[in-house]
Amino acid sequence: MLFARNSTQKKWHTVGFLFHSPCRDMFTGLVEGLGIIRELIPEQTAMRLRVELPASLSEGTQNGDSIAINGCCLTVVAFEGNLLDFQAGSETLSRTNLGQLKPGDQVNLERALAAGARLGGHFVQGHVDATGKVVAIDQEGEWTFMRFSISAELDPQMVSKGSITVDGISLTLVDVNPGEFSVALIPHTLEVTTLGERQVGDTVNIETDIIGKYIQKLMQGERPPLGETFNA
Repeated sequence: MLFARNSTQKKWHTVGFLFHSPCRDMFTGLVEGLGIIRELIPEQTAMRLRVELPASLSEGTQNGDSIAINGCCLTVVAFEGNLLDFQAGSETLSRTNLGQLKPGDQVNLERALAAGARLGGHFVQGHVDATGKVVAIDQEGEWTFMRFSISAELDPQMVSKGSITVDGISLTLVDVNPGEFSVALIPHTLEVTTLGERQVGDTVNIETDIIGKYIQKLMQGERPPLGETFNA
């Protein structure tokens, strides 16, 4: 079980089971702010992440809310003020860069998309497909071009000028080549997300566009059962 601390009685109270159910919320890939990892607490085969959020994001947040951390949808399991707890299972830790985090690291944050809200990026599930590596960073005037290596299995789901999510950030694909892709970044994106700190060799979370996944399935002659979603 997990526990939440009562802000008035200064006691932790039970809020739910250790493993949260799969996230069914949607995101846009527009990062709302940066959080700071304050503690990483081992729990059996899982890890509890205690994250300090900006006041603008922590206000009104409740247990059970979904927040994408570096593009990985996690559930709030406990909170006190602007310190929020999330639990990541062993598979999440092994298939994303969350398992590489250390106290003091910054992470990209986005709350789940509210009904009727404007969609400025693209539909993001918060289900990381795989990790990639930064292989090159080139500067052209004010623009920064980053190139990433990825599993070749993701190639059919990407197309130049299409959408990709890197560490929870909705970006437009520039070049797509076997086993790699590139994106162009404006100074604002580098300033307000963790991409401004990324170096060659760093690991990033990758989620391809859900439309590409469905098209790939259809091209393979497979039709998903009614209501099926493709989660990683």
